[in-house]
Amino acid sequence: MKPTFRASMAWLHTWSGLVIGWLLLAITLAGTLSVFRPEISAWMRPELHGRLTDADTATQTAIGWLTAHAEHAPAWYLEAPSPRTPFTYAVWEDGTSYAQHALDPKTGAPDILRDTLGGEFFFRFHFELQLPYPWGRLIAAVAALALVLILLTGIVAHKRIFLDFFTFRPGKGQRSWLDAHNLLGVVALPFHLMIAFTGAITLANMIMPWGLTTLYKQDFSALTHDFSPATIEREASGKPGSLTAFGPLLADARHRFAPNGLARITVTNPSDSKAVITFNAIPSASGVGVENHTLSYDGITGKLLAEHRETRPVMGFYRFLYGLHVAYFAPYVTRWLYFLSGLSLAALICTGLQLWTSKRCQRQQGLGFKLVERLNIGMMMGTPTAFAGYFIANRVLPPFLANRAQMEVRAVFCIWTAILLLAIVRRTDAAWRETLAISSLTCLIVSLIGGIPHSPIEWAVSLVSLGIAALMRYAMRYTPYRKKQS
Repeated sequence: MKPTFRASMAWLHTWSGLVIGWLLLAITLAGTLSVFRPEISAWMRPELHGRLTDADTATQTAIGWLTAHAEHAPAWYLEAPSPRTPFTYAVWEDGTSYAQHALDPKTGAPDILRDTLGGEFFFRFHFELQLPYPWGRLIAAVAALALVLILLTGIVAHKRIFLDFFTFRPGKGQRSWLDAHNLLGVVALPFHLMIAFTGAITLANMIMPWGLTTLYKQDFSALTHDFSPATIEREASGKPGSLTAFGPLLADARHRFAPNGLARITVTNPSDSKAVITFNAIPSASGVGVENHTLSYDGITGKLLAEHRETRPVMGFYRFLYGLHVAYFAPYVTRWLYFLSGLSLAALICTGLQLWTSKRCQRQQGLGFKLVERLNIGMMMGTPTAFAGYFIANRVLPPFLANRAQMEVRAVFCIWTAILLLAIVRRTDAAWRETLAISSLTCLIVSLIGGIPHSPIEWAVSLVSLGIAALMRYAMRYTPYRKKQS
């Protein structure tokens, strides 16, 4: 314990930030990119150019292809086309694993579009960390709680928190790092607190599952029904059945959802006489919450089985918090504010990690210090470089390579590992300059690899990556070069 409460909070802020900072950096950058998940998915499928059609036609052709090629799957899960996502994205069980593909809007087949996870990789990595259930989500939940703790202790520790908004002294070494850390912490503090708290709430059942397990035991069907009463679950009868025409169902669903659109479609037991088709509406344009209107139809007769519009206060509050976190409600201006605020949170984490080493670089340097110093370089430079490498792999790998989506993901972790190894084996000043140069080069390649931009999405990817490349190049220019081993 420290002599004062503020000193104790400062100690907790420093060490909790160091222990969890590298993980939080990766989660934050992935979450920041996932704000534009549909746009990234569209950029990573250049074959879509000239193949767009209306949403209902794209949905019906997707259902037709699934009926012919995945009729015996237990269920189909489809994300409906939208102005941000001009294709149907489908997931279904394929033997012992799940197949997930973007389906061509004109033919409904996945063969024409390259196999890629697109923006879905960043969205899933943000809360699953590419780990099997439940470990990735559990670690992400702990990280979200840790971020809440770090932010709150940081507020207590910095007694000049609002004056720090107007203070930055460049070229002052450790003092400049502290000023940058304080400035970044203040400039978007409401966003940082909101995103950390809502992230912890959305994964709270991973850390505190006892309420649900006590109430529902192992009856997950009862939990699903209470969470969404209009979701109908029926056991397969074993008798074959043919799905009803989708056109009238889509028309009826859009009429009932108006003025909101269609977000998701779930078809259970698609080739059985007990088939069920469920539609979920997109969030209201005037609200923040998500998926508050559900329709379920008999898959064979087309009869409406259940309809539920969410009005329960507790569920509304939860969906409001989740909606704040994922920003599905947000217009483009708000999404850009989310994006910039997410980058500021990532920079806040980086400056905090660097501040830890700059404070101790003149003292006795043991193995622990050297390990942290190298890991700082590897994670701060490796994360953006690896994510940029994901965009490059999307364009470099042959469009119809087998297991192509998995190869793109592997490229991310191979680049990450390479940067970490480089940071470990090189002298620290040389490692900073070299990793900054590599990161700047990869971002520059991303800005150029798509060719001359034609659409707003292509312009955004090119300009953002070019801006980050320039920032990395600027940082490399002002990184001091020392002849002696640090």
